[in-house]
Amino acid sequence: MKKYRIFFILMLVFAAACNIFGQTKTYPFEIKKTGHGKQTIIFIPGFASSGDVWNETVTQFDSQFSCYVLTMKGFAGVPPLADASFKDWEKEIAAYIKDQKIDKPVIIGHSMGGGLAMALAADYPELIAKIVVVDTLPCLAALSNPNFTSKENNDCTSTINTLKAMNDEQFKQMQTGTIPHLVADPAMQKTVIDWSMKSDRTTFAKMYCDFSNTDLREKIKTIQCPSLILLESYFVNFKPAIENQYKNLKNTDMRYALKGLHFIMYDDKEWYFAQLNNFLSSK
Repeated sequence: MKKYRIFFILMLVFAAACNIFGQTKTYPFEIKKTGHGKQTIIFIPGFASSGDVWNETVTQFDSQFSCYVLTMKGFAGVPPLADASFKDWEKEIAAYIKDQKIDKPVIIGHSMGGGLAMALAADYPELIAKIVVVDTLPCLAALSNPNFTSKENNDCTSTINTLKAMNDEQFKQMQTGTIPHLVADPAMQKTVIDWSMKSDRTTFAKMYCDFSNTDLREKIKTIQCPSLILLESYFVNFKPAIENQYKNLKNTDMRYALKGLHFIMYDDKEWYFAQLNNFLSSK
């Protein structure tokens, strides 16, 4: 009997060890992989967006590149993880690149995803070959307040409570009023609204608050790789202020779209793809 008891204990220990060491790492994003090119592109969507925002872009490039499309957890129907933060998402994307042994990827990010692309290239310059930033700034808050200083311990409780207190209809009305200022294509307005409606409200509020407090103006001076900055057409009206924000970014090409709003990939497709093709094909 004693022999069987020892055997049973050993089996439990073995099962526990298998459970611990057999676990795969959890990242704060889902990944969709296509293409088999030697060079890799990692696509990071913007605030509350699905990785599907890159569908047409991936179709253009997955015959030449291996494409990794992220959707951040908590956005667009992907189940959330607790304690989402801009810094943690940046750190975990870098960890994924290292864990998967992805050699010098290009990072293409839209909106907050563009902020993550800049942060990654600044903090992990050895990992990244190139970055493309689609319509974001190093510090969004500084566009209206040039003296903006980010808070060291930013409390997002009020923002989270306010958005969580809204019922679905109130939240949808807010998004229905906001999204037409971000995407001109009426067909895509409904899609973008739907992504935000499917997003976890706490993650939505926390990341809105966190990114609003992010200031990369000094950090980007450590970026070594080539960068392409694509900005919506309206931003040309703020050219001096915007270029002042980017003054520390070297080896960059900054371009303003000819038409459309924040979702340049929908509103000015021909121009957008021409810029990407030129940049990605250059040495």
